[in-house]
Parts: sequence; C-alpha cells; structure tokens
Amino acid sequence: MKKVFKPIKTVLNSISSFFKMIGSSIHKGFAWIKKHIIKGYDLWYDWHIRKVEPILAKIRYALTHNFLYRVDGLTHIYFSFIKIKVTRKRRESFYGYMFILLWLVGFLIFTLYPMFYSLYLSFHEAYYRLESGVVTTFIGFRNYINIARSQFLLPLFGSYIGKMFVSVPLVVVFSILIAVLINNPIKLKGFWRTIFFLPVVISTGPVIQELTNQNATSLPSLQNSEILSYISRNLGDWIADPLELLLTSMLLILWYAGIPILIFLAGLQKIDNSIYEAASIDGASPWDRFWKITLPSISPLISVAVIYIVVSMSLFVEPMGILDQARIHMLVGAPDDNRWNGYGYAAAIAWIYFLLMVIIMAIFVGAVTLKRREK
Repeated sequence: MKKVFKPIKTVLNSISSFFKMIGSSIHKGFAWIKKHIIKGYDLWYDWHIRKVEPILAKIRYALTHNFLYRVDGLTHIYFSFIKIKVTRKRRESFYGYMFILLWLVGFLIFTLYPMFYSLYLSFHEAYYRLESGVVTTFIGFRNYINIARSQFLLPLFGSYIGKMFVSVPLVVVFSILIAVLINNPIKLKGFWRTIFFLPVVISTGPVIQELTNQNATSLPSLQNSEILSYISRNLGDWIADPLELLLTSMLLILWYAGIPILIFLAGLQKIDNSIYEAASIDGASPWDRFWKITLPSISPLISVAVIYIVVSMSLFVEPMGILDQARIHMLVGAPDDNRWNGYGYAAAIAWIYFLLMVIIMAIFVGAVTLKRREK
C-alpha cells in the first residue's frame, strides 16, 4: 500500500516545489494541504492494517480452502459413486473434466441439441406462431422427396458439388505455392504473411456479404468476356455452372487461402534444412527437392487444409445459394397471421447440405490418405 502511495507523494512534492517558486503564501497553503493529505492517508493505512486486512485474509483463506475442500470432496463422491479406486491420474483427469465442463455444457446446449432438433424438424411439417411457438406434424421423408423433385434446388446442389471439386484443389495448390515462396529467405517475410492473411480478416461477418453485393469478389473483365458465354453454349449446365462460378468468383476463392498458407508454412518451417543440403549435394534439382522432400513432408497437413477450405466455403451465404434458399423457406409465411412456414423444409435442406459437405471432405481426405500410403 505504501508503494502505491509513492507516485502520489511525488506528484504532491512537485506541485509544492512549483508553488514555492511562484510565491511563499501559496506555497505555505499548499504545504498545509499536503501535510493533512499525507496524515489522513497514514491514519487510513494504519486502520486498514489493523482492522480490514485481517478480515480480508480470513475471507481469502476461507474461500480458497473451502473451495479446494469441496472440490476434493467432489472427487471422493464421484469416484465412490462409480466404485473405482482413486488414483492420482484419475484425480487429475477429474480436474481436467471440471475445467472443460462449462464448454461441454455450452456445446451440448447450443450445438448438439440444435443439430438433433433440426434433424427432428426435417421429418416434420413445422411452422412457427408467436402465440404457440413451433408446431410440428410428422410427414416422414416428404421434405427430402420434395427437395429431390425440386427443379430449382437440385441444380444448386449440383453447382455446389462442382464448385467444391474445382475450388478446393485450386486453393490447396495456390496455398502450397505461396507458402513455399514465403518460406524462402526473402526480405519483408512478415509483411507478405500479413498481406496474404489480410483477406481472412476482411472476409468475416457482413463485410464479405457487402463486398459480394458490390461485385468486389469477382473480375469484371471475366464477367463481360466471351469465355462465359462460350462455356454456357458448348458445355452442360453441370459443368458450365461450376466453371462459370469459378471464373466469376476467382478473387473470392483465393481469399480462402490465408489460413491454408499459414498451415503449410508452419509445416515447411519444421523441415530440417540439412535434408535440403544433403539433397543438393547429391545433385537433386529444386523440382526434385519439392517433390521428394517438401510435398511428402507437408502432405499430412493437406487434409487439415482441405477440411478448413470445404467448411469455410460452405458456410459462405451466396445470394440465391443453398443457405440463402433455406433461410428464405424458413421465413416464408403470412405476416398478418404471425406465422412462418418451412422450418422442416429448411432443416431438410440444411441436412442434405451437411451430408454433401461431409462426403466431399471424406473424398478429398481419403484421396490424400491413399496417396500417402502408396508412397
């Protein structure tokens, strides 16, 4: 407490010296004020040490020891309930579970429960009323059958599949190339890392939605060129739509490379330079070193990058895309009746979308794993 008051006392002394230079009367008045401030603080400090500090010490002791005692008691109750021997490892594991308990409860309430509830709604005709909440009627697989017969949603799912199979390899290859270039001994390495990671910061929340609405994620020259019209005329819709989306959203796709670049860069920095030096002495070219050393070393990270790319691109709500259609169906209703229809239909769309996302990730990760095992 005395140490805390030292800066205040220094300030008071400085002000007193200043008034001393101005005039003796002002200096005497301020000296009287300073004297009583210091005296009052000393009286308060002595009272705090004699009266308040012992009480606070008892409170701290009671809180900490009672808390530890109760936690220790919980461990005994926990282990006696399941009738197993209490060991140090199990006790430490219990403490770990206690630490993650808050997150686990949040996951169960805000993630797992809504997922299973949406699965439940997908098999029902569900609507929402302000006075009664969500009202459901079981209809089986009718929502899924209606989606399979939809002439509007099926092309969207097809375009999504084509977009993933075209965009994911492009982002992975681009990320590996940029990571290899940045990993070389170049000037301003931190600056280039920031430049390639900056789109990740920009493309969060409503910012990316507004940029998309303003066509900031596409190349105007490609949109107005004859390439897209040629693709539409000569190729089928299932091939033309993903390629057209790829060309018009080229910048948007490359924006998703920020995190994969950091992932691959972290893997490249763990490769020992002596391996490259030994390969150079044996006469290996830069191309050989890349294929024989670099790529096999970072191949386990490709699966991580693929999962991130698929999830992040799937969560982006494109105008008139699948997620946008699910939102529209969920909010369809009569405003005068305070009723919104389509909850079950929107849930079915979301689950089909989720299953497609999982299948695409499984295909890419399986292909990468098989390629690694062959080597």
